[in-house]
Amino acid sequence: MAWFQRKEKGIRTKRSGQNDIPVGHWTKCPGCGQVSNHRELEDRSWVCPKCNHHLKLNALGYFELLFDDGAFILHDEHLSSADPFEFTDRKTYSDRYTAAVQKTGMNEAVRSATGTVGGHPVSAAAMDFRFIGGSMGSVVGEIVARTIKRAITRHCPAVVISQSGGARMMEGALSLMQMAKTSAQLARLDEVGLPYFSVLTNPTTGGVTASFAMLGDVNIAEPGALIGFAGPRVIRETIGQDLPSGFQSSEFLRDRGFVDIIVDRRNLHATIVRLLDLILEESVVPQCA
Repeated sequence: MAWFQRKEKGIRTKRSGQNDIPVGHWTKCPGCGQVSNHRELEDRSWVCPKCNHHLKLNALGYFELLFDDGAFILHDEHLSSADPFEFTDRKTYSDRYTAAVQKTGMNEAVRSATGTVGGHPVSAAAMDFRFIGGSMGSVVGEIVARTIKRAITRHCPAVVISQSGGARMMEGALSLMQMAKTSAQLARLDEVGLPYFSVLTNPTTGGVTASFAMLGDVNIAEPGALIGFAGPRVIRETIGQDLPSGFQSSEFLRDRGFVDIIVDRRNLHATIVRLLDLILEESVVPQCA
């Protein structure tokens, strides 16, 4: 059936409606269907130029937006997950993990970094959905916990940017334990009077939502992000009735007090700078060393 697909020398194409889209050069917005060049999307921090839909952004992309001049130091890059239960479904967990490492160049579904935001030193972590759906296994929990510990040690604020489908089922109870571990570190951060900013992106669900993602002193969400514990389909089938319009969206949760502010990711840096200026100016917390 080769006549259904046009092929040009040097360009791989995939069929999309009535158009051939060069793979790796163009992306179709899931919000409005607009097809945009990657260079244009990169200039807009992967925000659709037509409908303002926030496409997924990787961990390094968030760090470049968050830290002053896009400068930061990465930490915990040597940590990687084991396969304690030798889990297998359609593939072995080891094979899935190896494929994710090769695909993303990451060691896990979260990265940790330090740098300055508006001149204020900050310890931050950012999750990446490309790595097994941003799922939280034991190493993801450990890296987030270390990010918070680093904030405590350096006496500076912490920021965690969540993008996850929830706990990683391949690690069973070990993944669920990360909810308690990360929450305990946030309690320690609170005890020493240091601020924590949680940034919720699309999607933020499952055990991540049920732990560190919703524990921010300020919970910041991107527009239109799916935020919740179970997905809408699961809830609908469980309760046997239709859900309210916009259920589990950033806007729905903001209107009900679960999210403090919705921020276009291109304004994330400026927003957190303003918050840090306000909070640190009013507090007796010394600046980070």
